[in-house]
Amino acid sequence: MKRVFLIHGWAGYPEEGWRPWLKEKLEKEGFHVSVPAMPDTAHPKMEAWVEHLTKIVGVPDQDCYFIGHSLGCITILRYLETLEENQKVGGVILVAGFSDDLGYQELSSFFAKLIDWEKIKSVCSNFVIIHSTDDPLVPVRYADILKEKLNAEVIIEQNKKHFSGDDGIMELPSAFESILKFSND
Repeated sequence: MKRVFLIHGWAGYPEEGWRPWLKEKLEKEGFHVSVPAMPDTAHPKMEAWVEHLTKIVGVPDQDCYFIGHSLGCITILRYLETLEENQKVGGVILVAGFSDDLGYQELSSFFAKLIDWEKIKSVCSNFVIIHSTDDPLVPVRYADILKEKLNAEVIIEQNKKHFSGDDGIMELPSAFESILKFSND
């Protein structure tokens, strides 16, 4: 069965923004979709978030796809670092993702060590980066950084800010289309 894991960001929750819409759309296409509530979302810690994701995924395989939003993106990347060399996943979509400490003390545990880009690419070869031109929290330059580090496709959207429900983003067709493309390749 093809599985999709939607991982929210800092202070996020499963029912926020575009996640319910995307879950419904993907389920209609036959995917099993998990939208976990990440632990202690107000005070996230990398180890707890990665452990939680590991538990939810179980055994990863080529029919596993991940969509992260903001802090959910770095969580997915840190999760991919933990996989064995023989474990592969089908694809990853990073929405408003970032690769470096943005200066928030609450997120410092996610950047205590350097990201192992080569390890990440060894377990996943399909990446899409979705970013907005006017994101007030994560500058669009991170799309270029992630593109270079992951050999990713980049989709730049206009006026979507941080892609949150507070920004009025209740649907995300580019993520839906990207998962369909991954799963049909």
